Amino acid sequence: MTEGTGPVEERLIEAASLPEDLEFDVALRPRTLAEFVGQERIKEQLGLLIDGARRRGEPVDHVLFSGPPGLGKTTLAQIVAHEMAAGFQPTSGPALERPSDLAAILTNLGEGDVLFVDEVHRMPRAVEEVLYPALEDFRLDVVIGKGPTARSIRLELPRFTLVAATTRPGRITLPLRERFGFSPRLDYYGVEDLARIVRRSAGILGVRLDEGAAREIARRARGTPRVANRLLRRVRDFAEVRRDGAIDEEVARAGLELFEVDAEGLDRLDHAVLEAVVERFGGGPVGLSTLAAAVGEEADTVEDLVEPYLLQLGFLQRTPRGRVATDRAFGHLGVERPGTLPLPGPGTGGRG
Repeated sequence: MTEGTGPVEERLIEAASLPEDLEFDVALRPRTLAEFVGQERIKEQLGLLIDGARRRGEPVDHVLFSGPPGLGKTTLAQIVAHEMAAGFQPTSGPALERPSDLAAILTNLGEGDVLFVDEVHRMPRAVEEVLYPALEDFRLDVVIGKGPTARSIRLELPRFTLVAATTRPGRITLPLRERFGFSPRLDYYGVEDLARIVRRSAGILGVRLDEGAAREIARRARGTPRVANRLLRRVRDFAEVRRDGAIDEEVARAGLELFEVDAEGLDRLDHAVLEAVVERFGGGPVGLSTLAAAVGEEADTVEDLVEPYLLQLGFLQRTPRGRVATDRAFGHLGVERPGTLPLPGPGTGGRG
């Protein structure tokens, strides 16, 4: 690990930084709803929206995708554009610092285009207020000049579709939320769907992979397709360098253990957080800022990237007093909960 980096830079759930990984991400993304695996109810609902819009000759209604990172929000936005044969203009909430940034994008959209705004909850309020009339009436009010000489002009915009994505739906203001016609939440994937994704990706990458290996990778993928594809690439590296290139269940397990991904999909940062709660703080409760300081990470990193999966597994609980480790967490780490007696084993004199 190089100086100045921490565990968060090594997490497999994070966006890839290597150019080849970025190219693989693009190559592995499905282009149509038929190719998209999982989220069946949302696919059905989105398909109805797209078919209805096509029949009426209108853009699709504005869509807000929410859910944890890596579940396919960006991919679904691209699919909407592809299915509607429309242009796709991506940006993000933090990139829209001023109303003029948004105005420049909106005035360059074509009729029916899809504007995708990732992390929409981080969009500044001043920019958000400019967006309201654009979403409802497809017009843009622009103020020219300052002070007494300032004047407002109204620009007509082409009819477009805003597709927004957020991992924090609670941080989106009610006026903005109400301007979306469809607001589905994506859920974590099951092992079967993840195994299908791994097999599809292996075919695209030309990787020899058997069913047992696909399921082993899927079980450790944290319910997240992006992680499943990252794990597949790391196991492929292991198989090509240490073995003959083919991936069976034993090779997959060995490769994942080398990259410190345990049977539950927990990596080093997950273990650091869990061990801090269990061993340093006696199972909790412990506050988020204290916990983040204990593992040397930002509080947002712990809250956004670590806690959701630990909560899903039932290893952590959030309480008004702080984070508390469950009995499952103690069992996973092989640690006895303080103040409990070990269960009597055979031949120890226990009754029954």
